[in-house]
Amino acid sequence: MCVAATIPGYHHCCQRLNHRLPASLLTLTFTKTRMLTSGTSSSNAGAYTTVKERVSYEKEIKKSKFIAIAGHISNEQSAQSFLSQVRDPRATHNCWAYKVGDQYRSNDDGEPSGTAGKPIHSAIASSGLDRIMVVVIRYFGGIKLGTGGLVRAYGGVTAECLRNAPTVLVKSKVPMGLEVPFELLGVLYHQLQSFQVENINQDYDTGKDGITMVTFTVDFDKVENLEDAIKANCRRDIVFYKH
Repeated sequence: MCVAATIPGYHHCCQRLNHRLPASLLTLTFTKTRMLTSGTSSSNAGAYTTVKERVSYEKEIKKSKFIAIAGHISNEQSAQSFLSQVRDPRATHNCWAYKVGDQYRSNDDGEPSGTAGKPIHSAIASSGLDRIMVVVIRYFGGIKLGTGGLVRAYGGVTAECLRNAPTVLVKSKVPMGLEVPFELLGVLYHQLQSFQVENINQDYDTGKDGITMVTFTVDFDKVENLEDAIKANCRRDIVFYKH
């Protein structure tokens, strides 16, 4: 049961706990943020910018209608789900590309090789956005554009779609845990609230009287400052466990 209130007046020292990690912590499930954390390891270790919501952009080029639809994805499975939601089976082509960290895929869906999926991906890469998919739907208007025209059309509508899209910065979360005496819970929770940590859980099954394990997730760029703040309220170090 979590104690969410601040209990003032505690000036006890934290004890340094050098024993082995309790089995109770090993069984806890640490949950990272929305999707937002799937993908390659290099893209998980920090922050990335993605589209805040699904957006679209439509343009007619030589009587063909192009509709670019962009949205946030977390992995290949969510990309497939996004494609199934937005593709139009009545359209001439549903071309697409996505990027999740260092992973990417694209598809020309019947257009000449390299004239649709590749320019869509290039526009995504140039935008600086991550964990994003763009599907460009084309309704053929009777006039052929040629390979150069197709590259410009697919890349151009994708770039315009992303240029006007609202974006959001997403920070990766670090799962952490520490053991703390019951009387210091108020001090600890005050610091956890100050740093806006998430997924706070307490586990009393540590095998020690008067000690509880507290686990939580925190923004990757707040870890060191949070540790310093907690230790500053004690006169000795406290041991932190990181998943």
